[in-house]
Amino acid sequence: MTSAKTSKVSVEYAGEQPVESGEQPPVEVPRFMGRQIPPLDRLLITIIPPVLIVAAVIWVIVNPNGAAETISMLRTFVTGEFTWLFIMYSLIALIVCIWAAFSKFGKVRLGGPKAKPTHGRFAWYSMLFACGQGIGLIFWSVAEPIMLRDENPVIPVVGAGGAEEGAIVWTYFHWGLTAWAMYCVVALCLAYSHHNLGKTLTFREATVDILPKKARRPAGVVIELLAIIATVLGLATSFGFAAMQFSSGITSFTGIESGPVMWMIVIGAFAVVTGISAYIGINKGMARLSAVNSILSIVLVVAVFVFGPTIYMLSTMTQTFGTFGQNFLSMSFFTDFQLAAGSLDTWQDSWNGWWTVFIWCWVIAFSPFVAGFIARISRGRTIREFVLGVTVIPSLIVMVWVGVIGVAAIYYDDQLDRSISEQVAGDTSSGLFVMLDQIPVVGTILLVAATVLVATYYITSLDSGTYALGEFVTAPRKSSPIFRVVLVLSIGTVATVLLSIGGEAVVDTVQTGTIIGAFPFSFVILLMIANLIRRLHKRNKKIRRMERAINDPNPHRVLIPDPDGEGFTEPADDATTVASRPPGSADHSS
Repeated sequence: MTSAKTSKVSVEYAGEQPVESGEQPPVEVPRFMGRQIPPLDRLLITIIPPVLIVAAVIWVIVNPNGAAETISMLRTFVTGEFTWLFIMYSLIALIVCIWAAFSKFGKVRLGGPKAKPTHGRFAWYSMLFACGQGIGLIFWSVAEPIMLRDENPVIPVVGAGGAEEGAIVWTYFHWGLTAWAMYCVVALCLAYSHHNLGKTLTFREATVDILPKKARRPAGVVIELLAIIATVLGLATSFGFAAMQFSSGITSFTGIESGPVMWMIVIGAFAVVTGISAYIGINKGMARLSAVNSILSIVLVVAVFVFGPTIYMLSTMTQTFGTFGQNFLSMSFFTDFQLAAGSLDTWQDSWNGWWTVFIWCWVIAFSPFVAGFIARISRGRTIREFVLGVTVIPSLIVMVWVGVIGVAAIYYDDQLDRSISEQVAGDTSSGLFVMLDQIPVVGTILLVAATVLVATYYITSLDSGTYALGEFVTAPRKSSPIFRVVLVLSIGTVATVLLSIGGEAVVDTVQTGTIIGAFPFSFVILLMIANLIRRLHKRNKKIRRMERAINDPNPHRVLIPDPDGEGFTEPADDATTVASRPPGSADHSS
């Protein structure tokens, strides 16, 4: 390459337009070092998911009973034969997170040694919590303690009461440390692959390196198809449930009856707000919405704590935090092995089928977009900081949330002769609002705040999912704002069709089917974890040099990716070429 003062070298990064070197801005990092997707593979990744999704929706709508029966049979099979696998998977995720944080690799910085965090700690915690679990925790922080308060395994019953302590402790377990470790380990695989190795932020590029070369291309297509389908169906069905829960919230303080018309209005409003957020970008839209989530959540929890049964909550949290620590390993390994002695007639006969397996499958199914988004916003963090931030902090938030909201629900359920239990049995989404209605002085205000939270938490989930989905479909090129808006409208359309034609029963069937899809996807994630461990152990001087190079924003530095996606070369001083030129692309020179 000629002198930087006289040369005109075009700079290209992952599909960005080339610019003249006379006034070159810094190259966007990380520079693209991954594999270009062949046209046929890209066509398959673009065409097959919508075709399969439309076919699945039509099947469920045309034959709802047959679809529900088939999906229930598959759920029984997965529960009966592979409960042990999901338990082991969750333990592997937790162990790998501990290893990554406290081994020598904990000092590795995502994005290279000079990378700086894009977001402050409050914004970072707000965004990862909102996309990872906000809407699920709002839904289950009352429903699970209420539904488990009479009977649950492992935790011994103390005193003459029911199993309330176990109900709270199991809710800590299902939404706390282990669930977040399952998100974290997937996000770490994607983050290291993208920020340090220059790969696209996709499951394909984070996984296929560990496979034989001949298997990488077809395996990559299958992996990406699974990720896209899980993301679209997961977001669409959650869209439907969020619309119904938001409508229940409106009903709780206005008296307006919830129904299909309100659901459609809510879906339309959610889509508009999410579309605006997706269009203006992650650093503005998502960060602002997540900050609103955090502030409203703090207000809600503090108000319930101050105006609710404060002493009861303090006493219960003190005891249940200790019980959680005492029984964590027993809960983590619980498989209800006696059921394995015979054949399982239906998943409903298994406690794990209702709870742990169901929730772990839910987490795995939502991992594509949750982990992809967490990885994107975590550039500049060390692996240790990343792991502790994605597991410990959210887990403490979950325990405090459940220790206030869930415990208050049990207290008021006793005061009302199990009225909350009856209403949760009839409509699971109504539990939070029924409980908040009992809070003296500020109950009505909290009903409004909780209803807004349902909206903002789901909108941030949909926003993060849209970014991840755009990456899966368009990588290595960045998805455009218009394309992300189209994705939001498409997901909203699927949710509208499901609700308007089949209502809650159809939405529930599709969501259960999506969760069953976690079974094959769990093997993909296990491969990806193994590949991360392999990559970290291979991290020698050459890899560290590459990490620095691909994160060097100097526009005059030219890198040529290896055709196999492994490493790079730099041209001689008198060469003229393209910075971070994808394999197979044409040279740009002047």
